[in-house]
Amino acid sequence: MKPVPRSILFSAIERYVSLVLFFVGTAVLARLLTPAEFGVYAVINALTSIIAASAQELGGANYLIQKQDLSRANIHTTFTITVAISAFISVLLLAAAQPLSRFFGQEGLAFGVVVSALSFLLLPVSNTISALFRRNMEFRELAVCNLVANASGIVVSCVLAACHFSYMAPVWGAVTNTAALAIMLLSRYASFDIFRISLVDSREIISFGLYSSAISIINMFYNLSPQLFLARVLDFASVGLYSRAVNLTQVFDKLITQVVNPVLMPAVVAQRKVGADLKAVYLETMQLLAAVQWPFLLFIAVMAQPIIFLWLGSGWLEIVPIVRLLCIANTALFAACLSYPMFVATGNVRSALVTSLISLPPSLLVILLASFFGVQMVAASALVTLPFQAAVAIYYLARLLNIKVSQLVHSLTKSVVVTILTSVGPVVCATLVDNGTMTALLGLISASVSAALCWVLGLMLAAHPLLRRLGEAAESLAFVVPGVTAERWAAWFHYVQKDRW
Repeated sequence: MKPVPRSILFSAIERYVSLVLFFVGTAVLARLLTPAEFGVYAVINALTSIIAASAQELGGANYLIQKQDLSRANIHTTFTITVAISAFISVLLLAAAQPLSRFFGQEGLAFGVVVSALSFLLLPVSNTISALFRRNMEFRELAVCNLVANASGIVVSCVLAACHFSYMAPVWGAVTNTAALAIMLLSRYASFDIFRISLVDSREIISFGLYSSAISIINMFYNLSPQLFLARVLDFASVGLYSRAVNLTQVFDKLITQVVNPVLMPAVVAQRKVGADLKAVYLETMQLLAAVQWPFLLFIAVMAQPIIFLWLGSGWLEIVPIVRLLCIANTALFAACLSYPMFVATGNVRSALVTSLISLPPSLLVILLASFFGVQMVAASALVTLPFQAAVAIYYLARLLNIKVSQLVHSLTKSVVVTILTSVGPVVCATLVDNGTMTALLGLISASVSAALCWVLGLMLAAHPLLRRLGEAAESLAFVVPGVTAERWAAWFHYVQKDRW
């Protein structure tokens, strides 16, 4: 199997097993924690995630991946910088715990921030080894380590929640996850020689990391700002409701985007090295992502009520309209995961920062104003902010890659056809569930089956390029399907894409 498909396979295995763990863990915690308790955890997670992003990027994780001639000294310096940043952040969190608690009016928030600070002590180990595994396309090792860590964190969270640890249960679970990941990565990596102190080429690494970390922090702060604004302006119950809605909306990211994300940066950099046409790569990948993301988000929006009822329970049904608004808004971000790798591959990391500085401050202002009018208005504001952000990023990339508007429209037309056809079955099933003709479970099963069939039919009718990619994937993976050869898979896809249609 070729390196990139093999990498995506192991990344997919990790993400999909992790997704199952996420579904189970979320279902359990939704029945053990109230929206207000989950809201407190969401604020703690938001605060620490924003700071963690700076540690990872400024420390040079992406630098290790994209550096063409990586030396041992580069690795040592990256590790050294990450150690210094992690130590500083841990001290900063300890000092800020009480002020943050007073700012949000939640006394227990301070202890949660202090406990979360423990995770940063292990980041230098996990960030450095993970980046090296990604650089070398060793996603099998990463998959094993991440799965063990995720399982450990979820088990601890659920057990502690059952023991009435309230919002501290998932906080301790997150610390357990980080510790387990560091231990697993250490056990899998062949050499401890990388953990040495050095400042060789530190200026180059920090220079790259400054842009990278600035982009990451700005985007992370934007993504988590609704939780922070709602906690300050309204209450923690609103934060909990919004965060749960976001969790459901982000299922696509866990299913698809997070599978390809670890592979995207190394793969795009590799394409650049061999002189590939990045314009063609961008347009085709955008087309493929749209054909999957748009139908999926539309399905979640249409079937939100039965999904939430079955997954989270009747106590969370008030998030249905929030989920629908966020799903519709997120369709604008179909190509978002391509932006940063493309900017890096073309040597324009600075442009990535510029796009964030142009689009995110106005978006933050819109969210802040919306938070005074309730959680649904915050979700509705995404209908404006997310398309605006996508337009800015695509505009800059189109200039860099010399892409015309007509080429963008042409590349997405077939994906629009696929999306429309896929929506037919779920809309019918949702209507039957709403009027009581179908139960929630039967309606969800029927909608899932009909959506899958209509999606495949849409790909065929539109002669979508995704069919060819599926055929290539079938050739690579057919060995795991007993009795079906790669040749038969390839012949079937060729028949569907060319001969029949």
